[in-house]
Amino acid sequence: MSRFKKISELQFIRFFYWLFLSYMVVAFMWWYVALDKQNDQIANVQYGTFQTNDPALAQKVLTIQDYQARKHKQYIGEGLTILFLFLLGAIYVYRSLQRQIRYSNQQQNFMMAVTHELKTPIAITQLNIETLLKRSLDPAQQKKMLEISLLETQRLDNLCNNILLASQLDMGEYQSNTQEVDFSLIVENTLKIFNNRFPDRQFKQLIQEDIYIKGESVLLQLLLNNLVDNAIKYSSAASIITITLIQQQDCIKMSVADEGVGVPAADKEKIFEKFYRVGAEYTRSTKGTGLGLYLCKRIAIFHQAKLEVSPNSPVGSIFTFTYLLK
Repeated sequence: MSRFKKISELQFIRFFYWLFLSYMVVAFMWWYVALDKQNDQIANVQYGTFQTNDPALAQKVLTIQDYQARKHKQYIGEGLTILFLFLLGAIYVYRSLQRQIRYSNQQQNFMMAVTHELKTPIAITQLNIETLLKRSLDPAQQKKMLEISLLETQRLDNLCNNILLASQLDMGEYQSNTQEVDFSLIVENTLKIFNNRFPDRQFKQLIQEDIYIKGESVLLQLLLNNLVDNAIKYSSAASIITITLIQQQDCIKMSVADEGVGVPAADKEKIFEKFYRVGAEYTRSTKGTGLGLYLCKRIAIFHQAKLEVSPNSPVGSIFTFTYLLK
């Protein structure tokens, strides 16, 4: 109900804004017509003071006509300039308002998503621990419940890292520690973790050995974590996720390809915005906070690299991290 109320309020604000803008445009046109009419009236009054037998009559008439024409051009020029500046300002204000409303909605959705994402692993871990304390389970059951609890705490840790890193990068407070790191080893270790977390998922890896990059291992691991996690969310359990790492003559490329729903062309740039998630909030079923791809983009920029998305064939998306060799 509150969502529909908010939509109605926004529609009313837009209607009032465009009504006010239309009124101001009409007022500008009326201002021009009134001034131009006044200019004609002044010229007619001056014409009425002339004597028909005045030898300089022709010259005086030309002077009045010239003055009248100059005033006419002045009113047009000033009117169009003021109208242009007014419309430019109005468009800027409207776009800023729309951006602020969208950002506010995304923040609210983010808070709701974070609350859900935090409560779920906490509740599962708490339930498992209570079960272990209250019941006598066989070792296999105990091990399974502990593994589930560990996965949920890792998920919780990843979420906290994303929020903390996003805040640090936005405020310019992140303390970097760049050095030559084995990118191949980072990718391999990260994929081992995903294979353990998701034993039912199919991961295909094409990793070239001994690729070194000047960067920060924590950020690069977080980059791959978010890209693979995103591929898992938006593809079916039976599909294959392919992770590729190769070094070319002038660059290093790491890509994550999925066979999921893909990214609409209109959203290819928006998905890297903070809090943005594809689809409507009230129909979306996938979990997430809208920070993952935003952080990936920031991490790519931090390493002076590029992060792009392209369609996979026949279905899905390919996210490619390109690090240029200097």
